[in-house]
Amino acid sequence: MKISLYATLAALALATPSFAQDVAVGEKEFGKCKACHMIVADDGTEIVKGGKVGPNLYGVVGRHVGSVEGFKYKDSIKSVGESGMVWDEAELAAYMTDPAAWLKEKTGDPAAKSGMTHKQKKNQPDIAAYLASLKPAE
Repeated sequence: MKISLYATLAALALATPSFAQDVAVGEKEFGKCKACHMIVADDGTEIVKGGKVGPNLYGVVGRHVGSVEGFKYKDSIKSVGESGMVWDEAELAAYMTDPAAWLKEKTGDPAAKSGMTHKQKKNQPDIAAYLASLKPAE
């Protein structure tokens, strides 16, 4: 009976997706993103000094897709934002995994393109959790 119970618990553990994110891991992994993205609070406080090729990611979780004032987005991501979609951690992680595929799915346009030039291959949920932790006080 004990073996059967342990086997069942092990199978459940393996079959259940892990949703636990590690903000510290995400912060470390974000180091790869800062070549293109900065994180600057609304009051001008520089949280992560980074590039300006990509939009500022401060407060990205909870923000409409493609909505940073003054940033020149590709038409496909602007159209997703115009549909009313708001970034959440799951969508942000999916976008990082394969931006072109994500945009094609969301727009229905097989030619949809992202300005993001690479795919994040690991720790996407952790990076999304880190970004979600950086937001204006409510």
